[in-house]
Amino acid sequence: MTSFSTYLIGFIVLIIGLALAAFLLNVPPTWIAVGVVVMLGIGILMATSRTKTKDMPTGGPYPPHPPQPPYPPQQPPYPPAGGTGTGRPPV
Repeated sequence: MTSFSTYLIGFIVLIIGLALAAFLLNVPPTWIAVGVVVMLGIGILMATSRTKTKDMPTGGPYPPHPPQPPYPPQQPPYPPAGGTGTGRPPV
């Protein structure tokens, strides 16, 4: 049993319960029928939108992305050897 059918069966049980409650409250049968039709439509729309699987892209599965460098770029914790770290030549 798919999740779509399970969802729809549960929604139909809910509709039957609400229709029975409306009948016991002396709601006219015409309005009960209108409510059942509207609720069935809402149930079908909700079941298809909630249980829809994601479509694959038309080009097929894409290759994995190459690994990205760490962000922000790592800076050396010390100045380069032989330099002052200021960018000017040593005096």
